[in-house]
Amino acid sequence: MSPTPVAAEAVLQWQRPGQLRLTHLPPLALYIHLPWCLRKCPYCDFNSHEWGAAKHQRGPLPQRDYVRALLADLEASLPQVWGRPVVSVFIGGGTPSLFDPEVIGELLSQVRARLLLEPDAEITLEANPGTCERARFSAFRAAGVTRLSIGVQSFDNRFLRALGRVHDAAQARAAVEEAARHFETFNLDLMYALPGQTLPDLQRDLDAALAVAPPHLSVYHLTIEPNTAFAHQPPVLPDDDTAAAMLDVITERTAAAGLQRYEVSAYARRGHRCRHNLNYWQFGDYLGIGAGAHGKLSFAERIVRQVRWRDPARYVEQALAGQPVAQQHEVTARDLPFEFMLNALRLRDGFALRTFSERTGLPMKAVSATIEKARERGWLVVRDDGWVAPSALGFDWLSDLQALFLPD
Repeated sequence: MSPTPVAAEAVLQWQRPGQLRLTHLPPLALYIHLPWCLRKCPYCDFNSHEWGAAKHQRGPLPQRDYVRALLADLEASLPQVWGRPVVSVFIGGGTPSLFDPEVIGELLSQVRARLLLEPDAEITLEANPGTCERARFSAFRAAGVTRLSIGVQSFDNRFLRALGRVHDAAQARAAVEEAARHFETFNLDLMYALPGQTLPDLQRDLDAALAVAPPHLSVYHLTIEPNTAFAHQPPVLPDDDTAAAMLDVITERTAAAGLQRYEVSAYARRGHRCRHNLNYWQFGDYLGIGAGAHGKLSFAERIVRQVRWRDPARYVEQALAGQPVAQQHEVTARDLPFEFMLNALRLRDGFALRTFSERTGLPMKAVSATIEKARERGWLVVRDDGWVAPSALGFDWLSDLQALFLPD
């Protein structure tokens, strides 16, 4: 298919002379957003929509109509990423496991027909225990998914009810056991500092999670986000001291179980770090398709951020018309140091200083004074070989460390 006039015009726009000088482009990933779920969780601020909440949504999910829109979106975007290999694909939501495995397989086949996926590309699908019968996990594996990310959140029915989850503890355990049978690598999502949760409660959740020897564990502090049900009726959460003690327990227990904390919220066994998320944190590129999906694309002399239409029906209409992007803007040179550090400083191991210039197109002098200030405060460790990493103190005060790089 030939690019639409709108797509061709966008490519020409981003190829004109600019402020930056990128000697080569960073790795490219693909994010695909499937926006529907069975029920909106009260803490969730993602672009997710309950299927059946509106009167016109009483039938089955419009899976193939939505996939057609995704492929039209991808077609319109191809001129911006043409010839670039894709290192990973992440299918997120919403609840992607609501889609039938054969539809996911068709989608991945069509993606492969349009993009150059690396032979060992990581392909992740988010799945919730309440939406997957056992046979579906093996079917997703046969469809081309190589990694599951399972939204367990807790193994305790009290907290699952408090979080508005559609599954129970027994379903969570069954889903994890089934994932282990069919996937060499998978992730469990857990949350802590939940309404009414105590340290012994957390210990029991960790016991359940670690008992299945997960290759990867993501652990998130429950936060109250604006425009969520919890924001309108906030639950009573553990105090800051209790939450800090919980994080200490998580760090100790995961390390003892052979999981290394390689990012603020991510713990993994050797060889099982999430390559898709690492690309985000290392300021790589990602094409985001689907309702409300965000993307970041680099060109020779600029970096661009894009957002797709948020409402699923509007997105489908616009994507099929060849205009899937609702908003896009060029990231200014003054904002790039903070945007880079907001991601890279989340990595426990740090990053090579040269990566900053390679990924932003800016000279090192753009951040050298701020790096020195952070080093003097004991928040950064700077090695002679040009490697930078947060110190233990800097990791504890990560928000303050990142804020040093905000533009004046």
